Order: sequence, then C-alpha cells, then structure tokens
Amino acid sequence: MFFDEMTGHGAAGEVRESYRALSRWLADSPPDLLEARSKQAEFYFRRMGITFAVYGQVNASERLIPFDIVPRILSASEWLLLEAGLVQRVAALNLFLKDIYGAQECIRAGIIPADIVLTNPHFRPEMTGRRPPQDIWVHIAGVDLVRTDEDAFYVLEDNARTPSGVSYMLENREMMMRLFPDLFSEYPVRPVENYTDMLLHSLKTSAPDSASRDPCVVVLTPGPFNSAYYEHSFLADKLGVELVEGSDLYVDDALVYMRTTEGPRRVDVIYRRVDDDFLDPLTFNPDSALGVPGLMLAYQAGNVTLANAVGTGVADDKAVYTYMPEIIRFFTGEDPILHNVPTWRCREPDALKEVLSRLDEVVVKEVGGSGGYGMLVGPAATKDEIETFRKKLIADPAAFIAQPTLQLSTAPTFCGSQLSGRHVDLRPFVLTGPQGVQVAPGGLTRVALKEGSLVVNSSQGGGTKDTWVLDV
Repeated sequence: MFFDEMTGHGAAGEVRESYRALSRWLADSPPDLLEARSKQAEFYFRRMGITFAVYGQVNASERLIPFDIVPRILSASEWLLLEAGLVQRVAALNLFLKDIYGAQECIRAGIIPADIVLTNPHFRPEMTGRRPPQDIWVHIAGVDLVRTDEDAFYVLEDNARTPSGVSYMLENREMMMRLFPDLFSEYPVRPVENYTDMLLHSLKTSAPDSASRDPCVVVLTPGPFNSAYYEHSFLADKLGVELVEGSDLYVDDALVYMRTTEGPRRVDVIYRRVDDDFLDPLTFNPDSALGVPGLMLAYQAGNVTLANAVGTGVADDKAVYTYMPEIIRFFTGEDPILHNVPTWRCREPDALKEVLSRLDEVVVKEVGGSGGYGMLVGPAATKDEIETFRKKLIADPAAFIAQPTLQLSTAPTFCGSQLSGRHVDLRPFVLTGPQGVQVAPGGLTRVALKEGSLVVNSSQGGGTKDTWVLDV
C-alpha cells in the first residue's frame, strides 16, 4: 500500500495532523465548487500565457501544465529535516565541482572513478584550474525528492545546470491565494513570494569583485521558441532585470556589455538559461547563434559571473549521483541527512547481471537523461520494450543505472469531478551565494495525473500542485 500524504497508510482512515483542516475543508466543499475553481485556474493560466512546449513531438504546440487545486502540505518538522539535508547536499555539490576542476582530491582518494568525471560529456576541460567569481559553482539547484513513508524521503536526482520550474512554484501560490483565501486562514503557511528577492540578492552578491556596488544582472534566454521561455521572461520581470538573448550582449576587452538605447552597459552577472554547448561559439559549438562570442574569455578572466557556472552538468549526471553519499562524507565529514534511492551501477558486472535478471521490476535510466525520457519503467513496460532495453544495456552498460520501482507517496488530487490519490514528487529550489546556502520554503510538487503512473514530469503529461510548508 502506498503512503498517502493526507492519510498515511490509511489503515484506520485517520487524517495526518497537518492535513486535518484541509480534510474538513474538502469535506465541506461541494464538488461543483472545486470544479469551478479548477476551471478558473486553467482560464487564468491560459490568459497569462503560462505554457510549456514539448520538443520532439509531432504536435509540439505550447500547452498548459495542468494545475491541481489541492495543496501538498509539509509540517514544520518535516521541512526542518528536508532543509538541513538540502543545505548539506548542495554545499557538498559545490565543493565537489570546485575539486574536480581543481586538485581532484576526490578522484585521487578513490571516492569516485576518474573516468566517470573526466569522460563525462558535461565535464568542461576549459574550467580546469579556474575559479568562478566568489568560488560558487551551483548558484541555483533543483533537487528532486520522493517519499515512500512517514519519515522516508529520498533524493531522486540533482539538477545543477539550469533547473526549471520555479515560476510554477510562484504562480501556483498566487493562484491558490486568489482562489482559496479562506483556506489560508486555517494554516500558518510560510511564504514563497520572497524567492525572487532571495535570488536577486544571491546573484548580486556573487558578482565579480570588479563589479560596481549595484551589479548589473541579466537573464539570458535562448529565445521565445525555447520550451521554458515563459519562465525566463517571468523571472526577469520578477527580478526587475533585463531579459536578453545572445545578440543583445557583446564582449570587448574581456568585459561583457549589453546593448541599450542609452549605449553600452557593463553586465556583471548572467543568470543563464542556455546550456554550456551554446554559450560561446568561439569555445564550444561554433554553429551556435544563441550565445555570445568571447563570453568564455570574459568568464575565465573573472569579469562576469555565470549562474550556474560552466561545467556544473557533471553534477547532474546519474552515474555521479550514485556516488553522492561518499562525496558528502568526503567533503563535509558528515553522514548524508537525505539518502539516495538504492541504485545499481550497470557499469559494474554484478550489478548489470542483477538488473538484467529483473528488468520487469526495476526502473532503468540513461545516466545523461532527463525529463522522463530514455528510461524504462519495468512494471509498466511491454515485453518488446523490455527486450529493447536489454539489448541497450548489454551494448553499453555504463550508459545506464537502475533503481527499484519506488512506492512513491500519493496525495489527494482533484481529477475531473472527484478527489483521488496520485503519485507526487517534490523539487525544492536551493540558492547558494557568499552568504551561504538557502532553501525556498516550499518547492514544486509535481503530480502524475494518469492513474497509477509514476512519471510526474511535465513533458510526460504530469501536473503541478502548490506546496505548503507550515510555520508550526
């Protein structure tokens, strides 16, 4: 039986303490009211243009990410544990990245095999021996968490390149406050609205030492055809900074400038939503029209901050993920507060043999995959799909990891005209600046809207919920 966020294991039908007021409210709310509010939310999101495009599909027109009106609630004690674990983990990620582009002590100590790092497609030799401004690598992280029981939270993956979804966290909260102000009066919910203030302060204080007292921050987007363009424009607006494309910037004498109607203006911090490969055609992909020629020259000279730093994609890798417990112990001297999901490294012969013997039971993932693509969910797969993955694993075992099919927790979700349990995960957003590591009190709860599905990714049809962290 799945653990349910509202009723626990539900054996006696008892509602957990943090959900009691919500349970009463739902019981008193007629279905037609919830249905009307759900339609209102959809109308608002559509009017605001809060959309998401899915690449690679025949019909790739922009669509809404479905929003569920029933919040996911975390008690103060639950959040205290998660917050401590997230701070520890992201601090270790920063130390790990600093080390692999520096002394590489973790490799020499045998904490992680050299080939997993040095042959990783996201390892950037250009950053070897370099230090980003203020020595910060992962300014913004999105750490995906899943829950299997009352006190059992696990890290599913780390997103350290350009984690997305924070705009939905903020818009979901605004929507809930519009639609259900009476429900908020029942709960001491911690605000998430100050996330952009936290982010702007973190970015400005991460500016190069040569920056002015009021550093110029911009958000760099690939442009309006990017699937997450809405989020780019939303964040630039909320931060009060310019949204720019590569053609809006240029480099002169190892400094980055923005073209404005009043003449050139120096740029000190770039919150970039462009992947490494496309940042600078003079250093990476020469065919890229999305980046800024010479940007790496300015970056390596320490004259501009890129958030996140170039080369952080190594920490996104699912093979590296499997070594995170050892990485945390090595760099912090502490045991991990949040544990990984048990994982088989298919590069290891014994692990591969085990995985091949139970493909119909496990989840197999590409080490460089994301968005729910390139994976096999064994219990839900056909025989043909399983055999296709068997051949892939045998041909290139190092390209895959495997994990048991987790009993992801469920949360009450409004489906059509009634409430039903659906599987959820949680992506909190973690900021790092000279002031240390901070976690926004909430995050993006993603929900698998298809009954029985464990895939919550928006690109695979998942929806989102507002996440409430209680003060007491």
